[in-house]
Amino acid sequence: MAAEASEASKASTAGSGSADHARAVGSHADLFADGIAVRDGFLSSLRIRELIECAQLRRARGDFGAARVGADRRLQRREEIRGDSTCWLVEPLFAAERALLRRLEELRLDLNREGFLGLFDLELHYAWYPPGAGYARHLDQLQGRTHRKVSIVLYLNEAWEPDAGGKLRLFGADDDYRDVEPVGGRLVYFLTAGREHAVLPTQCDRLSVSGWFRSRG
Repeated sequence: MAAEASEASKASTAGSGSADHARAVGSHADLFADGIAVRDGFLSSLRIRELIECAQLRRARGDFGAARVGADRRLQRREEIRGDSTCWLVEPLFAAERALLRRLEELRLDLNREGFLGLFDLELHYAWYPPGAGYARHLDQLQGRTHRKVSIVLYLNEAWEPDAGGKLRLFGADDDYRDVEPVGGRLVYFLTAGREHAVLPTQCDRLSVSGWFRSRG
């Protein structure tokens, strides 16, 4: 099954790299000014479809697991807090997943050039929310751990409807907030430290690739 997805990805990604390269770079002044950046069209619709197919294959073979909250030995499943299932992007990877990592590596280097953030590596996973699921208000930095520097979310939802719910809610210092719809190809990235956020309950399947650029240590 993995070979099937890999060959399909190799065939269909040919020739699309230059367009995605243009989408992967650009000014990040909004990130450094406001702590949040939103980029539409980060990947082409073809690349989005390939990643959806990769996620579907992984789900079919049992790679996804129920997400848990807490840390270390205190990890537990609490669907009233977090209702998604996740799959970490680790070897062996499909071709489309490798292509995504190359795009995100360009972004990492670009952020380091503009903001001197010292971003060293990336941890990344698929997140699938079934209808009715969400993720309560939370922080991405675990207590006492500061190596997560920039949180990223890339949405893989084709033809998303505004009334489908599932928005990302990003909270500000004065408890105001900004809602972002999970439109396919949209990349959201924000400075991790102190940024509380939530996923509002979704009315239909919601898929993303999420993770963090990290510093050393």
